[in-house]
Amino acid sequence: MNNDDFRQWSRRAADWGADYRNSLRERPVRPLVEPGGIFKSVETSPPEAAEPMDEIFADFEQKILPGMTHWQHPRFFAYFPANAALASVVAEYLVSVMAAQCMLWQTSPAATELETRVVDWMRQALGLPEGFSGVMQDSASSATLAAVLTMRERALDWQGNEKGLQGQPTLRVYSSDQVHTSIDRAIWVSGIGEDNLVRIPVAGRFRAMDVAALEEAIVADREAGMLPAGIIACVGGTSTGGTDDIAGVAAVAKRHGLYLHVDAAWAGSAMICPEYRHFWAGVEHADSIVFNPHKWLGAQFDCSMQFIRRPEDLVRTLAIKPDYLKTHGRDGIINYSEWSVPLGRRFRALKLWFLLRAHGLENLRTMIRNHVAWSECLAARLALEPDFEIVTEPMLSLFSFRHLVAAGIDEHNLRLVNAINDDGRIYLTQTRVDGQVAIRFQVGQFETTAADVDTAFEVITEIARGLG
Repeated sequence: MNNDDFRQWSRRAADWGADYRNSLRERPVRPLVEPGGIFKSVETSPPEAAEPMDEIFADFEQKILPGMTHWQHPRFFAYFPANAALASVVAEYLVSVMAAQCMLWQTSPAATELETRVVDWMRQALGLPEGFSGVMQDSASSATLAAVLTMRERALDWQGNEKGLQGQPTLRVYSSDQVHTSIDRAIWVSGIGEDNLVRIPVAGRFRAMDVAALEEAIVADREAGMLPAGIIACVGGTSTGGTDDIAGVAAVAKRHGLYLHVDAAWAGSAMICPEYRHFWAGVEHADSIVFNPHKWLGAQFDCSMQFIRRPEDLVRTLAIKPDYLKTHGRDGIINYSEWSVPLGRRFRALKLWFLLRAHGLENLRTMIRNHVAWSECLAARLALEPDFEIVTEPMLSLFSFRHLVAAGIDEHNLRLVNAINDDGRIYLTQTRVDGQVAIRFQVGQFETTAADVDTAFEVITEIARGLG
């Protein structure tokens, strides 16, 4: 492909993208395909000779597109959103064209310095105090792993990386059962081990960690000769929006000298609205916080932000500085590869910079406030319907419900959610609450309207009546 071809096909791709995004409401949210169908449609061996781009593009439309779940569909109410606001997409195109590897300041000074500025913009937007630095990670999973590695090193007096965990005291980390499974994975990868992730009982509407039980577990572990390392609290857990008492947890962490990491991957975006910040009151006492602008805020995946109280601890944990990665003759610069597990880094700050400037915080606040109000309205409507039960009340724009039947309620609700998704007009996912199946609903897609939420009500009640 030469530069003229590149110009032609870039325009073709841009036109296709605009048409695609404009047509989403006409498409089923989730494809009705059988496993293995796309795999079988693709040639079994790679081509020896070059193929024309028009044939490649045609195959994309005929073979690949029919098998895609449309995450930007305005009636995508499953999981959490993975928004890609159009301004963010434009920025990502520019990033792809430049194709810079932004691991060090010298490998792209603008990428490093814009990241520093945009992170501070978000710190201000979320109402976090001065004193927090930050870094843009690929996902909350990476940010949480970095936090767990840091709490491990701090607890071991910075000896873990050098000496390993053999012969060290048994480390303990504390969380509820409402945290994301990325916490489990971080515990595995860090070498701490699943058996040493202590699950604290939860209570109340928001299924928060029992702070007294947390403190008792820490004391008991110390008395048993174990070494408490840190606490992972959550705000807006994936299953039902589980939210801990951050101020209470932070007080326990401070009394016992433990590292506190707060996972607000989804709900953190809502903190641009001052009226929702009570959900994480006390977060200023955390050692690190993660939230994902690529979820609710509209920045195209991947775009996760980790705020850190003491970046020197993170750098001490993760930085490796061979001579070939040094920037000689420059003092005081930041090399963000020393703040992350991967060495390679994409230019993530550009899409967030475009997004914030193209929409402004006030328009983003309006979107989030609408999503919360529409979700609360839908929960109230379903609660008035016969044979529907609200299982967990709305936490911001997330709630769960089930359809009641005389027998086999779990199997019935699994059939219901599958029938809803096969219908194609909306997309939902299921979870378990206190051992029983419930259906999750969240509003968060960038283009969703009140009418789309009304459609969700119609689809849910219509299909439930059909199942009996």
